[in-house]
Amino acid sequence: MRLAIDEARRAEELGEVPIGAVVVYEPIDPATRRPLAEPQVIARAGNLRETTQDPAGHAEFLAMKQASAALGAWRLAGCTVYVTLEPCIMCAGLMHQARVDRCVYGAPDPKAGALGTLYRINEDERLNHNFTATPGVLGNECAEMLRAFFARRRRK
Repeated sequence: MRLAIDEARRAEELGEVPIGAVVVYEPIDPATRRPLAEPQVIARAGNLRETTQDPAGHAEFLAMKQASAALGAWRLAGCTVYVTLEPCIMCAGLMHQARVDRCVYGAPDPKAGALGTLYRINEDERLNHNFTATPGVLGNECAEMLRAFFARRRRK
């Protein structure tokens, strides 16, 4: 999560909402459920919606696209996405479609959170893939970064 926070700070330096994401790949043997290799960071990104004028420019969306390119596959099995803010419906949907194993997030999102706050995309049994969500990791630090950013923006 510290690496995701670093990405959020870089995004803020660009004038973006400070949200960052990192994708960690840890291949697991499906038969034994034991790791096949050491976990490694394969992608990292910060928000770029304003910079690129792209509605899909969310940090975790961009990081998952990078991870897919790094693995040469659309399936992100064996991957954990770390993100500073609870993913929205679009990003949670991409996590579902990409078959990630897990998402770890910092601050909950009361306005758009799709992994526990408003929706539970990751647990919806009607869908063909479920994944684990771990909320609140460095949550206060992640939330404070966002609060401070928007407080400064309101003062302008």
